[in-house]
Amino acid sequence: MTSLRRQLLVYLLGGALLAALLAGFLTYRAVLRESDEILDYHLRQVALSLGAQRFGGDLPPLDAGEEARFDLVVRVWDESGVRLYQSHPHSDLPGFAQLGFATVAEADGGWRVFSMQTRGNVVQVAQPLAVRERLAAGMALRVLTPFLVLIPALGLLVWLAIGRGLAPLAEVAGAVARRSPGSLTPLRLARVPDELRPLVAALDGLLVRLGEALEVQKAFTADAAHELRTPLAALQLQVQLLERSRDEAERQQAVLRLKAGLQRATHMVEQLLTLARQEGAAGEFAAVDLHALAAQAVAELAPLAQAKDIDLGMAGEAGRVELSGDAAALRILLANLIGNAVRYTPQGGRVDVRVAHAAGEGVRLEVVDSGPGIPEAERQRVCDRFYRLADTEAGGSGLGLAIARRVCERHAARLSLLDGPGGRGLKVEVAFPERP
Repeated sequence: MTSLRRQLLVYLLGGALLAALLAGFLTYRAVLRESDEILDYHLRQVALSLGAQRFGGDLPPLDAGEEARFDLVVRVWDESGVRLYQSHPHSDLPGFAQLGFATVAEADGGWRVFSMQTRGNVVQVAQPLAVRERLAAGMALRVLTPFLVLIPALGLLVWLAIGRGLAPLAEVAGAVARRSPGSLTPLRLARVPDELRPLVAALDGLLVRLGEALEVQKAFTADAAHELRTPLAALQLQVQLLERSRDEAERQQAVLRLKAGLQRATHMVEQLLTLARQEGAAGEFAAVDLHALAAQAVAELAPLAQAKDIDLGMAGEAGRVELSGDAAALRILLANLIGNAVRYTPQGGRVDVRVAHAAGEGVRLEVVDSGPGIPEAERQRVCDRFYRLADTEAGGSGLGLAIARRVCERHAARLSLLDGPGGRGLKVEVAFPERP
């Protein structure tokens, strides 16, 4: 059953009905037991009241109509066994008396009999079991009548209570349904039951996060549109220069500038797509050998380093350095950090990549270059999107460190920009937390 209302009704009404039936059954049995005790008490009282009487022979017999109105049969014997009195001559009871209470089965039905001896006489009072059962059933039915009335009333009360109790759910659903697609303000409902407060708080938190994510996406789109406008305009200008070239030398120069512009635009678009994927990434983590990934990234960027005569390699001891992460995202992180280091390091420089376990601090990745470094005042800004240092000679989109920071945030890692050895160059340090 998927309906919460239906489940509550079935469980509550079913439980109430079973409880009522059980209570009715136990009450019925208790009433029968109590009625037996009361009727036995009456038999005893009748016998005691007759014990002090004197009997001298049978009274005139009753006719059938009068006899039918009596529910008790009384017989009296003297000490020699001579019957002194019998109220119902036609009753078929045994001709002997067993002192105390007894249940006797006769041809005309069962009897409940009480016999006692007093002043030399034996008094016997009997009552048909059918009469006792009819009286007990009547008493039990009168006791159970309130149950029969209360069960429907209880069902109606449960129905109304469930409807009233689930009304706040409908109110929350209505508040969400009435919202426009662009409305992401928190619900802030005035009266919410304690049981619904976590749900409403979670919805409000989700709306706040969605609003923040949409604002980030809007800002990203606006920045991307602004940043793409310049290289596209430059490409258009270079095409015009190519068309206006007067000789082969000018044409070749224009083609080279156009190819360089296309490479810059392509790199920027690739970086934008990479950043967009990382903003919405939610892949599952698995065991990753970060040292092997770093060595692979170094091998892929080796031709770029060789073209600038840069000494690029892995520093420290080789070995498996495992952490829990997204392998594709970590490849992007390494490619951006090492690529930036190679791009900004001057001709004949050096770039070292080190991956190692830090005692009590998890895994640490370091990319150290001998380039110009980044002024300390600019280190907070360079991780922003599209931010580039004013005096830099290397081309770029200003997205590499922004992508790296996003990957680090996904892995709960700390990205730090520090001075290189001896205060020269730049050391980029990424500290990953210990595996749980």
